[in-house]
Amino acid sequence: MTFASPYAFLLLLPWAVAAWRLYRTGKRAGVLFAPTHRLPAKTAGWRVALARVVPLLFLSGSLLLIIAAARPRTTLARERRSVNAIAIEMVVDVSGSMEALDLTPSGQDYKTRLDVVKEMFATFVGARPDDLIGLVTFGGYASTRAPLTADHRALIHVLKGVEIPRAQVDAQGRPVDQEETLTAIGDGLATGVARLTDAEPKTRIIILLSDGESNTGIISPDQAADGAAKTGVRVYTIGVGSNSRTPFKARDMFGRETIAYADATFDETQLKTIASKTSGRYFSVRDNDGLKNALAEINTLETTKIDRQVYQRYDEHFVRFLLWGALLVALALTLNMNLTRRLL
Repeated sequence: MTFASPYAFLLLLPWAVAAWRLYRTGKRAGVLFAPTHRLPAKTAGWRVALARVVPLLFLSGSLLLIIAAARPRTTLARERRSVNAIAIEMVVDVSGSMEALDLTPSGQDYKTRLDVVKEMFATFVGARPDDLIGLVTFGGYASTRAPLTADHRALIHVLKGVEIPRAQVDAQGRPVDQEETLTAIGDGLATGVARLTDAEPKTRIIILLSDGESNTGIISPDQAADGAAKTGVRVYTIGVGSNSRTPFKARDMFGRETIAYADATFDETQLKTIASKTSGRYFSVRDNDGLKNALAEINTLETTKIDRQVYQRYDEHFVRFLLWGALLVALALTLNMNLTRRLL
């Protein structure tokens, strides 16, 4: 038997104090009475005997309630199984250029590149239930959104909350945090490599998705790629974009939403170099189908067998302790109020 909430046993401290106060011995109160021969020989009635039992009932019931709070349970199914798994770190660009609309599936409302990438990655994660997957995003700086985890529902929840940082302006209209809208590919890749360092599976990969060129950051993309190669991390790069005019959502002079076109820059050579240095592959994506095909091909990657312990079901025992504890406490309080007519 194990306990799901063992910290509940800390309640035994006030329980012990209560037991001491109820059963402590001390100087009893009394009055002087000379003719003791006039007193009856037997003075202790049934109420006195009952009064001695009430504290015991109360303490026993409260002890059972404490055990119930600790949730005693027995493991019904525990097994170890071997699974084919790899450690995957998703490193996603969230710079301002990810607001482009060129990946919108045909026949659907306009979606930004980031919206499409999040949907595709969610599908990719769902197809690999045994893998350890983490998430790093980068714009002007890298941020770990989720550590390597097998809890993919939590990972998808975090992924859905990823947004593109908005540049803030001061009272004169000057940007105050323009750094957040830039692209630090090297920092993002280096952060992903660091998160894979102590991963259990021997096969460790990074899926790096970017749609721009590295224009800020402390670590250069080449330095990050060299670090990945030295630690045995293979990097698959996905380039989303082109050096052409790209549609973005904008507002006209009347505040109405419209579609505008802007020139985009894209360093495809840098992404190819990163993949080549780490024995990975580069995927060029120009539309929604290209991204889908790239993730489908990555989904066929090699795997490593690892042992995983699975706890499937528990038999909870707290109910019986809860019922008996509540019954004893209620009985003690009822007897105390109606028969002995005094505090415990």
